[in-house]
Amino acid sequence: MTLQIELVAADRVVWSGEAREVIARTAEGDIGVLTGHAPLLSLLVPGVVEIFPVEGDTVRAAVAEGFISVAADRVSILSEDTFLADEVDESATTAELEKARSSEDDLAVRRAEAKLRLIGKAS
Repeated sequence: MTLQIELVAADRVVWSGEAREVIARTAEGDIGVLTGHAPLLSLLVPGVVEIFPVEGDTVRAAVAEGFISVAADRVSILSEDTFLADEVDESATTAELEKARSSEDDLAVRRAEAKLRLIGKAS
């Protein structure tokens, strides 16, 4: 059995396919979803989502706040801002982080930190 996953940003479907597992960070903490998971609707917080496809390499994406929905082995991850690793510009994200820190915007800090964690450049 597999999960049907859809990772969706405001302007596009970032990734869609079959997977064995997905891990995301919710307002209540990290959650792992396997086949047969109980129905769930939860708030996402900025972090890194990991999808373990049936075939191919692990998909990792930085997400901002949003929602995760699980029902009948279908997982929808909805976030206005979603970035795959190859879409993250390290220097632009570092500047974004510094600006967020100087303006004391905690949510923007967490978004930028998630993108840097995604590319292995944790601050």
